[in-house]
Amino acid sequence: MNRYEQFRQAATSQGIPNDEIDTFADQLRFAVWLSGARAGEKVVGQEGGLPRLPVGTKWPTDGDGYALPFIASVDCAALPRAEGLPLPTDGSLLLFLQHEEDVLDPFSSDEQPEYARVLHVPVGTETAVAPLPPELEGTNIDGTPLLIPECELSAWVEADLPDWMGETDELEMEFRPDYVKQLFDALEHFDQLCDVVDDLWPGPGNRMSTIRIGGHCMEIGGSDSPWHEMATANLRNRPQAGLDRADTGNFSLIEAEEHRLIRQWVPLAQFYTQSDVHYGCFLISFEDLAAKRFDRMRSFTMFSE
Repeated sequence: MNRYEQFRQAATSQGIPNDEIDTFADQLRFAVWLSGARAGEKVVGQEGGLPRLPVGTKWPTDGDGYALPFIASVDCAALPRAEGLPLPTDGSLLLFLQHEEDVLDPFSSDEQPEYARVLHVPVGTETAVAPLPPELEGTNIDGTPLLIPECELSAWVEADLPDWMGETDELEMEFRPDYVKQLFDALEHFDQLCDVVDDLWPGPGNRMSTIRIGGHCMEIGGSDSPWHEMATANLRNRPQAGLDRADTGNFSLIEAEEHRLIRQWVPLAQFYTQSDVHYGCFLISFEDLAAKRFDRMRSFTMFSE
């Protein structure tokens, strides 16, 4: 029985109507969380250190030829499976990000990000540990090292609900998009459904993840959400949508586009950077993820202050 079936069975046993269960399940996602591996845990990847690149492949760089800091690599075959998340079943994913430049780079909905990269290394590819580029021997502006200390990673699956579901008091809901208000109004047994999720998947306790794959975007204070930034960029590049390049006040259009993106895209990776105030977020459509089109990933580095 997969996790969605577990949820539906548990909710049905409490007498909750099927239409509410379906509506709530549509918001429920499952994410792979990664953290420093503890003794005896299965190692599924590596944070920091030096990446293993395919022989003959150069270290990824930005448009000026500067090497991008290596964030982590994960062994796709070793990751636990999360329902609804069409990750590759083999090979490795390598993540690179220069967060201090990415946060300043205008968000583009149709171009590969300059300061972020995801590489998929197919299984059986001959690889070698890449030598450290000279420009990564130093530090970021805030003094943190460009070369992240190496750490082995373990992984587990967590249930994930959108952030708005944790903040449903009247004041908070007043400022939510119309589609959120409509969803909430349709869930008469909202609290009971949340309890079902908590009972089935109570969470990791005090263990924190350093990288999350899948699930929903975290809301980080200080920045507009990636969905808002992408929706605005999309509409500005779509003249028929009626959003002038200088106008970001058409909230109904923007909210509708955000809703579409949330349903069709997923965080490929969310992670803390070496900085205390920058948080990396790589987004990809479910369609491109299933097709391994990682060049279509979009990056949004959030600033928390």
